[in-house]
Amino acid sequence: MLSFLAAGGDLINTLILTAVIFSVLALGYWAFQDGGPLLARLSEMALRRNGIRAADTSSPRRRGTKASVGFLRNLVEKLKLTRGAEAEKNADLLTQAGWRSREALVVYVSIRLILPCVLTSLAIILGAPFITGFQEGMLGGSTAIVATYLPPFVLKRLIKARHARFQRALPDALDLLMICAESGLGVDGAFARVAREFRRFMPEMSDELHLTALELGFLPNRRDAFVNLGRRVNIVGVRSLVNTLAQTERYGTPLVQALRVLAAEMREERMLKAEEKAAKLPAIMTIPMIVFILPSMFLVMVGPAVVQVIAAFK
Repeated sequence: MLSFLAAGGDLINTLILTAVIFSVLALGYWAFQDGGPLLARLSEMALRRNGIRAADTSSPRRRGTKASVGFLRNLVEKLKLTRGAEAEKNADLLTQAGWRSREALVVYVSIRLILPCVLTSLAIILGAPFITGFQEGMLGGSTAIVATYLPPFVLKRLIKARHARFQRALPDALDLLMICAESGLGVDGAFARVAREFRRFMPEMSDELHLTALELGFLPNRRDAFVNLGRRVNIVGVRSLVNTLAQTERYGTPLVQALRVLAAEMREERMLKAEEKAAKLPAIMTIPMIVFILPSMFLVMVGPAVVQVIAAFK
């Protein structure tokens, strides 16, 4: 009896296995046959890939951009303008301005190289029919000087504006970091979460925090990620945050308490700066009062008396 039941069980298992194999084969045949869903999906993906590749290779704008950047790269590399301390300084400035791509330094150095030549030539050509030779030389020299110092000036202005935006948003970012740390997240998780929250109203802060979170995940020394953040955003608040996080990672001090103290210090510093600006207002308003308000006041007060004296003498 037991042997009969065992043979019946083996027969049932064999039948089930055979049914499963035939079902898989039938589904595979149905999927791969002409007009099947799998072949249709694969053909659709192939068409989409070919279309994207054709658009990428046939776009004149991208091809022209790549060719122009390649030409500029060859030019500046032959002149050795992307090496040395000056090139590293320019790369750091471009990073602080938000341009972290490899072509940013090439484009910036090329602009500093080509712009004086172009503007000086245009100034001489356009001013030649109207000025003398000496004046033409003065015009060309002044144009060359202005064109030489214009790109660094514009870059520093962009960096200053970007740093001001970071300075305004940093206390809120510290508060969110403190909340994330209190909820149990690690430093890299807190940075990633705050980056997602800042994506809506300050993408620049979000990009920097997200990049720091990625570097915390793959760099062998986590301190390097904080140092890179301080190098990209070179302001006092971020440097204080970097030092605080580095000390927390090294000595194991409580992160929440350190962030709370740092956020309070930054908000107090912002209030002190606002009070300082308010204290400077009387001195700043003195010249506008003298130039615009006092003449009007004297005219209103003395004007009727002067009119009466003139009328009396007539």
